[in-house]
Amino acid sequence: MTQNTALTPEKKMKISSGPVGQRDSFGSRAFDVANYVILTLVAFTTILPFLYIIGASFATEYELATRPMFIIPQDVTLDAYRFIFSSNKILNGFANSIFITAFGTLINLFFTVTMAYALSKTHLRGRNALLNMVIFSMFFSGGMIPSYIVIANILGLKDTYWSVLLPGAISAYNMMIVKNFFQSIPQELEDSASIDGCTEIGVLWRIVLPLSLPVLATFGLFYAVGHWNAYFGAMIYMSGAPEKWPLQVLLREIIILSNASAGDMANMDPDFVQPPEQSIKMAVIVVSTVPIMCIYPFLQKYFVKGVMVGALKG
Repeated sequence: MTQNTALTPEKKMKISSGPVGQRDSFGSRAFDVANYVILTLVAFTTILPFLYIIGASFATEYELATRPMFIIPQDVTLDAYRFIFSSNKILNGFANSIFITAFGTLINLFFTVTMAYALSKTHLRGRNALLNMVIFSMFFSGGMIPSYIVIANILGLKDTYWSVLLPGAISAYNMMIVKNFFQSIPQELEDSASIDGCTEIGVLWRIVLPLSLPVLATFGLFYAVGHWNAYFGAMIYMSGAPEKWPLQVLLREIIILSNASAGDMANMDPDFVQPPEQSIKMAVIVVSTVPIMCIYPFLQKYFVKGVMVGALKG
């Protein structure tokens, strides 16, 4: 005997009144429209200051003084960017920042991964003591003067790249989240790799790291942004080596010199009229922000997944 599977009008009414029907109701559609409108306004409010900064960097002094808010300047001028790039030290600063950011991020990820992987093993001897030491460093530090004495006098790293690379070689907070992520990886995968002859380094390289790409990309981005934006460490530890200054320190010097005459800038065109100070500040923000922002599109798909999984597991 076969059953009649045709839908009667009563069954159709029950199905239409279920969850699918609720999503198509007027209240649901109104809620979605309200969400889109609110999120669009929030996004516009967030991006508006950036658009103003970009527009003001191309504006003239008269427009900056007469128009309190604008996105597209009436008269476009490149004087602020000419003022910034008039010194041949800017390209050298770009090269220094790229080197510090790339090499520093590799150092950060190396120490973060190796320590997090070791502390993720519950059978590690002295694991609890090491974890307590890491947690202690998250709440207490030696301070700026003791750190300067250790780095400059005891270790002798002053005026070298190592003075800005080694002090922040690892972040305790980031390491703890990566450790939690490693603990969420099934132990059976590592055991099967060990049975096949993999060493601990082989398990880390062939099993753990490929599965940890989202969290590594996320914290690699955190480390890279930190190195790119850092200027205070280079300012105090490399004060005697201006040829090693990163871009941020050079841009700071440009802002300081923006109050001086155009002749104080190296390799400046003698016929060039100095742009307004506000326009120079806006151009400095654009020059220092755009390069690191170009990295975000390549890591965006890993960003949310890496942070959420690393924070919730373990």
